[in-house]
Amino acid sequence: MSTTPWFVYLIRTRKGTLYCGVTTDVCRRFEEHQHSKKGAKYLKGKGPLTLMWSQQVKSKRDAMQFEYRIKKRLTKTQKEDLIQQDISLYRLFSD
Repeated sequence: MSTTPWFVYLIRTRKGTLYCGVTTDVCRRFEEHQHSKKGAKYLKGKGPLTLMWSQQVKSKRDAMQFEYRIKKRLTKTQKEDLIQQDISLYRLFSD
């Protein structure tokens, strides 16, 4: 089992939209989104960007599942609540 930490994160664009992603290094990935061609196409030209939230999870598999669930199941209001509250993703999606 890998000991590499995985994170799920939310970035806010200039217009207030939220982008969800996964990474092993939140700071590096945020820098890539802001200043590199390695950043997500969705975020191109939508800066300034603000890293709003991140949470470490148990594995890459969990990170990818949570990313999918955040993108597909949560409303914008629920994503805002996630940012404001210190709640575990495991508890939020315990179904």
